[in-house]
Amino acid sequence: MRERLSEETKVSLQSVQAFFAEKAPDLELIDQGASTATVAEAAEALGVLPGQIAKTLSIRVKEQVMLVVTRGDARLDNRKIKDALGGRPRMLDAEDAEKVTGHPVGGVCPFGLATDLPVYCDISLRDFAEVFPAAGSRTASVRIAPERLAELVGGVWVDLCV
Repeated sequence: MRERLSEETKVSLQSVQAFFAEKAPDLELIDQGASTATVAEAAEALGVLPGQIAKTLSIRVKEQVMLVVTRGDARLDNRKIKDALGGRPRMLDAEDAEKVTGHPVGGVCPFGLATDLPVYCDISLRDFAEVFPAAGSRTASVRIAPERLAELVGGVWVDLCV
């Protein structure tokens, strides 16, 4: 079933398209036409392993909001985050995540952000030659090598997952 895009999602998708047009015109967005808002939905729609889905988490550590990009089947380790980033992580609620990223939950990605945020790429992404992060909507994603993803968004490699 093809999902209709809201105006906010269209703006989010356009910001991601503009980001790639400027920084990586060789990369193409993939629109599955069906929800890829969860790791399971995305893996099924793309025909890949759940681990290959690069999920982007919007978190707050103390007063700093940041994005953490991990493999789809990884879980954050609070101790590792506290040691690496200086505090306990708190997930942003859907409204705050959309406000700071400009992307709806299910389409949150480190590309075309509404706010300049630090991006941390978990080393778990390096388990795959290619990963599939969302691309600003619940139906869009992009195929990209983990190293290139980190390079494009100024991501810092860290070990934050179990």
